[in-house]
Amino acid sequence: MKAKLAPLVVVGLVAMLCSWATSGPRRVSEAIAQQSVNDDLQPALDAVNQHFAARWKSEDVSPTPRVDDLQILRRWMLALMGTVPSLEEIRQFEADQQPQRLERWLVKLLDDRRFANYFAARLSRCFVGADAGQFIVFRRDRFENWLSTQIQNRTAYDEIVRTMLGSKGLWTGQPESNFITAAFANDDLDENKLAARTARAFLGQSMECAQCHDHFFAEWKQGQFAGLAAHFGQTEVKLGVTDNPKLEFKVQDRKTLEDKVVAPAVPFHPEWLPANGAPREQLGHWMTHSENRRFERAIANRVWGLMFGKPFIAPVDDMPNPPKESQRDVLDILGADFRSHHCDLRRLIQVVALSQPFLAASQSDAEDPSIVERQADEWAVFPLTRLRPEQIIGAMLQSGHVQTIDQNSHLFVRFIRFTKEKDFIEAYGDLGDQEPVDRAGTISQALLRMNGEITRDAIKLDPLSVSSRIANMCRADEDVIEVSFLACLTRRPTAEESEHFRALLADQTKNRDRGAKVEDILWSLVNSPEFSWNH
Repeated sequence: MKAKLAPLVVVGLVAMLCSWATSGPRRVSEAIAQQSVNDDLQPALDAVNQHFAARWKSEDVSPTPRVDDLQILRRWMLALMGTVPSLEEIRQFEADQQPQRLERWLVKLLDDRRFANYFAARLSRCFVGADAGQFIVFRRDRFENWLSTQIQNRTAYDEIVRTMLGSKGLWTGQPESNFITAAFANDDLDENKLAARTARAFLGQSMECAQCHDHFFAEWKQGQFAGLAAHFGQTEVKLGVTDNPKLEFKVQDRKTLEDKVVAPAVPFHPEWLPANGAPREQLGHWMTHSENRRFERAIANRVWGLMFGKPFIAPVDDMPNPPKESQRDVLDILGADFRSHHCDLRRLIQVVALSQPFLAASQSDAEDPSIVERQADEWAVFPLTRLRPEQIIGAMLQSGHVQTIDQNSHLFVRFIRFTKEKDFIEAYGDLGDQEPVDRAGTISQALLRMNGEITRDAIKLDPLSVSSRIANMCRADEDVIEVSFLACLTRRPTAEESEHFRALLADQTKNRDRGAKVEDILWSLVNSPEFSWNH
């Protein structure tokens, strides 16, 4: 008797879950409805939007209309979490009809640990590089976990930077010290590598050319770079990261070929250096000094790039000198607000995510290509950029599940996601700290998505898969198509798209059941160009 009843119990459970997932909850959770919104964002948003309004008027371009809320949700989740909304989240979002829905959901996403984890992984690429490093003394996982906790706890960004630069201790017990040990290899700490990465990550400046000669185009001189590197000259990596005041930093004189001692120095505004403290601590305070516009502009530009998939100024780590006060741009507006609010990363993200350029549609109605190009140049249209490998696999895995895959998911689900993400990124190609180029992926990448095991597992029919739930619970063909589009593209189909897939579902000549046809629809959507772009 029990053996006969078990399948019925499973079917009943699946049916209950499917019904909820495809029709959606009737009430939004109280936690979301009561989410607090930072009311003082408006002055910063007004300043950003007014800046672009004046810019668009000056360049005689019109911004594209505001995109619908579902597409904004998709953009946010791809940028903040590296995935698309689940059907569960979409139903909750659409059921929420309370005021300030977008603002409250943005706060909710920023409170989610998925955001802290994903942003920590992205920022780690610029802080400690993309290389594996020397495993004995470098633990990326420990560093990312530490950084994620700082982001989750809303630790001020300038404090995070000072902590990394002045870190001491064992790389496992004091994970922030992995910022230093990432530059350790073959029993040697590369001070030049640390100096170059520090300038790129925290100032948005490429200075390493000055390691060997005076920079040809920028103001950096070889002596300035050596002075910056000298701040790490007393650093030792033995039983942990320590400072040894007896050590001296030496470089070879180009003319005499003899070694000479270089004292710690900075490339500009030496008056910002504090009088006391170890060299690395002094560097941290100089770097984050309240008058250092490069520091705040660098993080504003980096966050802009993480949100849009394209930095405001490219390359993100080789920015020009800050403009004059009379020519202040949006990075100065964002940076000043960021600084005046205790270097709060979440606030900076909120201002960018709610700005008019971010909420603009990605498709222009202009017929003249030159106008479209000007709109793109002036951020009057949301830029189209390819998704990063981790965003593609995150979207693929989430599209195959009705419920949200997060820190509360079953351990088995999280383990499967971790292993599949790792395998996919390795096969697809890890971009490191670079952003995708504005072109389609390679043939091998397309084949991996079309024929790979991960795609098959995401859409195959099994009792708990999204394919099975859609096939079993959506009785009307229109519902099958709509739910499939929501799961994969976070939007509803157009009339033309609905007509196309209705014909597929109604076709009886291929002698294929409904479930197999749902698989075909999902496969088509996952492999569509739209799926792998950020619009």
